Amino acid sequence: MSEGFLQKSMPAALEVELRELEEVGQLRFLRTVSGPQQAHTILDGRPTLLLCSNNYLGLANHPKLRTAAQEAVEQYGCSAGASRLISGTMRLHGELEEALAIFKKAPKTLVFNSGYVANLALLTTLVGEGDVIFSDALNHASIVDGCRLSRAQLKVYRHCDIGHLEQMLKSTAATFRRRLIVTDSVFSMDGDIAPLPEVAALARRYDAIVMVDDAHATGILGAGGRGSAEHFGLGFDDLDLQMGTLGKALGSCGAYVAGAPRFIDYLINKARSFIYSTALPPAVLGASLAALELLSEEPGRVARLRSLTDYFRQGLRRLEIAVSDDPTPIVPVVVGDPQRTMALSAWFLERGVFIQGIRPPTVAPGQSLLRVTISADLEYSDLDRVLELFAERRHDFKVKP
Repeated sequence: MSEGFLQKSMPAALEVELRELEEVGQLRFLRTVSGPQQAHTILDGRPTLLLCSNNYLGLANHPKLRTAAQEAVEQYGCSAGASRLISGTMRLHGELEEALAIFKKAPKTLVFNSGYVANLALLTTLVGEGDVIFSDALNHASIVDGCRLSRAQLKVYRHCDIGHLEQMLKSTAATFRRRLIVTDSVFSMDGDIAPLPEVAALARRYDAIVMVDDAHATGILGAGGRGSAEHFGLGFDDLDLQMGTLGKALGSCGAYVAGAPRFIDYLINKARSFIYSTALPPAVLGASLAALELLSEEPGRVARLRSLTDYFRQGLRRLEIAVSDDPTPIVPVVVGDPQRTMALSAWFLERGVFIQGIRPPTVAPGQSLLRVTISADLEYSDLDRVLELFAERRHDFKVKP
């Protein structure tokens, strides 16, 4: 097949696929936020109330983070200039890793450029051929991809089904070299929480390592926002490895892995996505340090977020719209049909409220939903306005039983 033929045929084939996505309501496109990442911003040139950001604590535009980022640039410049194992480890990297270890009450932490690459690093480094991974059916795409790339055998257990997980652990008791259980703590689309105490108990019983993705729990769960371990009263004897992000509730960018020194040192030496990436820049490190300080100084932000979340969930229940009792600021409102879901998202946006519609493959077929996320910089009056809009379209959503 000639190169010329490929150049002509491939664009046409891609166009066909794009049209097919559009026909079933799954074509995606980008929207532009031209204001700060905060509750009231500018989207596509219009004032908009943002209810789909992961900026849960409202820190992304906080003056303390902005000042810390600016000061870090003034002192250290704009780039780390190299990977961590060459000259890219700057003093701020060490300070942030120490601060994260204190925050997480962890033996040691290691900073990564994103949660995605941190999960890839963990799963492709710690297990491989001859090992097995037990993964929750609704784990994040980064976990799914990490499992595939690891070359370990993958066993997917039903969502939060401890009995199913135990069956799988029992059936593989003497078969594999290493066994790793991996789960989100807070699931990013449904906002529900994994039964981590039960997972930890099974791991001890069947000699498995536990890896927890705390991306949507960091800054959210626990009295101090330290995540799922604090929420459940668990430690690193229970949950061996915890990954968390700095770019959601903490308002900055990047991610961390927390665990025993032997795990962290192994990642430094073996994790390709760590070894071969230019390190996070000073501005990000400064902002992340400021976010951790703020969380310590203002624990009321976590409590305010929970209060706003409870207020909104109760408002939906009064409208008899089906909503779970989970305490997280991720509030999924199920529609079902993907095209109707996106039409509803557009209807809300016309009225100045941006709530993103979520469709397959991110959720299962028939489970398309509006994913509402609450942030601490919202006002109760903002939520009242949104609830009025839900009241207008309440018959478009699944009602509570």
